[in-house]
Amino acid sequence: MRLLIVDDEVIIRRGLCTVIDWKELGLELLPAAESAEEALERIPTEKPHIVLTDIRMPGMDGIQLSAEIKKLLPDTEVVILTGYDDFSYAQQALRGGVTDYLLKTSRPEEIMKAALKAKQNILDKWASVKQDHLQQAALRRQLLERALTRGLQDDETARAQLHAWLVRSGVEPAVDAASAPVAGDAFAPAAPCFAAPKQVMLVALSGWGDPPIADLLLGAGENILHELLPCIALQTKDYVLLVLRIQPGLTDQAGLNKALKRVTETLKCAAFAALGTPAHSEEELRDSYRAAQDVLAFQGLLPLQGLYTSEDIAARSGSRTVCTEKEEKELAAILMSDNATELRHWVNQKVRAQLEDASATPLSVQGYLQSMVISGYRWLERASSTQSDLTPPPLPTFEGDGKPEEDVFKALSAVMTRFHQGVEQGRYAYIHKAIAYIRENLHLPITLQQVAGYVHVNPNHFSEVFKRETGCTYLEFVTRERMNRAMEIVSETQTKVADVAKSVGYEDIKYFTQQFKKHTGQTPSEFRQMRKD
Repeated sequence: MRLLIVDDEVIIRRGLCTVIDWKELGLELLPAAESAEEALERIPTEKPHIVLTDIRMPGMDGIQLSAEIKKLLPDTEVVILTGYDDFSYAQQALRGGVTDYLLKTSRPEEIMKAALKAKQNILDKWASVKQDHLQQAALRRQLLERALTRGLQDDETARAQLHAWLVRSGVEPAVDAASAPVAGDAFAPAAPCFAAPKQVMLVALSGWGDPPIADLLLGAGENILHELLPCIALQTKDYVLLVLRIQPGLTDQAGLNKALKRVTETLKCAAFAALGTPAHSEEELRDSYRAAQDVLAFQGLLPLQGLYTSEDIAARSGSRTVCTEKEEKELAAILMSDNATELRHWVNQKVRAQLEDASATPLSVQGYLQSMVISGYRWLERASSTQSDLTPPPLPTFEGDGKPEEDVFKALSAVMTRFHQGVEQGRYAYIHKAIAYIRENLHLPITLQQVAGYVHVNPNHFSEVFKRETGCTYLEFVTRERMNRAMEIVSETQTKVADVAKSVGYEDIKYFTQQFKKHTGQTPSEFRQMRKD
């Protein structure tokens, strides 16, 4: 905050400049002025916040100077110093907007108090102005959000406010009342028309890290775009929202790319811009906003830098949304191995393949991400059927500016940790691990020796403990699990009986059918028909 001292007496000037440590008070001392005329000449350039001036000087006096200062810089605080204890002067000075009136014989601390009072007045004004700006910005934000989402058809006051804002910003030319549509006119449009077509553009900026630094980037980008383009601009949590006046050379593709290039080069960042459809009315402006939102949702599926429209996403029909059986088996093997590094690599590989799929859409990617987590949870249910309270983990959502692979990894890592921690708490942890291994490999001819080797236990000892813990022999357990799995497949799908047999480890269909009937009392076909009925 800058302070200017004005006095025609050199001793007074020097004394005021040296006796008080203005820097300690948070004030930058400008070179003192010898007269009111000199001060007035310098004030427009140096813009002092506080002026400490003598009241009686040759030529223009301090009261006249104060009046002129208020014309140039209305918010400047003026403190009068005088050698005359004249109450009439004090009254005249205070009526002229002077902050304080002090005698030159006042002690330094009294002058300091007067300067600090003036400083506080300015800080209060700044805080008030800032608060007003914040309130106005909040009201404008609410007005624009309402116009772009619900519309303003039933609120003439709000429509007038929006129109005035657009006119002040140069986005909408002023229209004479004579040329404006008349209420009740048969030729008046159903939704208010614009005098100049407009378009919504949403700009997401990245490259400065996470909030709050990312918020500063959006603010800086908003300022640059507002200066370069005929628009109104608002910063939201995730992007800068602009309502542009369509103007060749400025807001066509070339003009917008030029403005975005200026932003990226100035701020050293990347800009993903989504451009809505042209709008000639308030209703079409809402359509433009929705179109821009649809395009912005593809952030993460399109290159990080660029200006995109609906044409850039029109051909995308959606990639697959469900993990394949092969992928589920790969995931089960990784979760069983308790290898976080391998899990991260697998997740990154699968998610990256989805993001790079030319047909992918935000919904299809989100479906696939959720399928990955659901597959992990299904594995946990199969592997931990003896455990209770298996609450499903939260399913990830796809947000283009996020890190979907990290979200999926965290969810699956939690599944893996939960299983292995539960296993370790048991007396015979290797039995639970063996059961999980059996359930994931029912399609293979797994033997007791293979499973015992997997859990690093002597086969004879494993067989004895396994029977004691499960209540049945190894072969009885495997047969029961195979039949349970076969019952699920038969009742939930139309898979051929031969394929069902292979999926649970039987090459001989006849033997499989015998075992299935022994277990259920029905053949696979009869079992399926009964479930249908």
